[in-house]
Amino acid sequence: MISAGEFRNGITFEMDGQVFQVVEFQHVKPGKGAAFVRTKYRNIKTGSTVERTFNPNEKFERAQLDRNDMTYLYNDGELYYFMDVNTYEQLPFSADTLGDTLKFLKENMNCRVLLYKGEVFGIEPPIFVELEITECEPGVKGDTAQNATKTATVETGATIRVPLFVNQGDRVRIDTRTGEYMERA
Repeated sequence: MISAGEFRNGITFEMDGQVFQVVEFQHVKPGKGAAFVRTKYRNIKTGSTVERTFNPNEKFERAQLDRNDMTYLYNDGELYYFMDVNTYEQLPFSADTLGDTLKFLKENMNCRVLLYKGEVFGIEPPIFVELEITECEPGVKGDTAQNATKTATVETGATIRVPLFVNQGDRVRIDTRTGEYMERA
């Protein structure tokens, strides 16, 4: 059991038969009245985010998530195949199950598959990935405006915003948590 007063970012808990993960929390102690915990949490399965305040003494069942190291192999249109690095078993997952993080996965890339009670609900790709720019407008000499960006497509098909000096064929490092350009590789 975990109380709302022990909430921290990343903690998972069960409430009303659903599993949630704390995204943000703030312990508030007003000058008058009882303390409370202002929380933003995400439903693990649906991905929806909710903001709510809790009494710090409210108790919840702690949810134990399993993270298995797997290698992304390929997709055949509807299913994405991953191989467990320990057992070499190949498992197919649907795009609905895996969510938006698929847009940064390349074949043979290692990642972690997230499971709750044996059911897959998402993946954690590496935090930073290096991908090649396959399509973008060419950079023009003299384009040095502060923080000016343009749209580019990477080899996995994802579109990101990159600085004006990045050209087609360049390899870039991307933060998979936010989908933002970090630097040229």
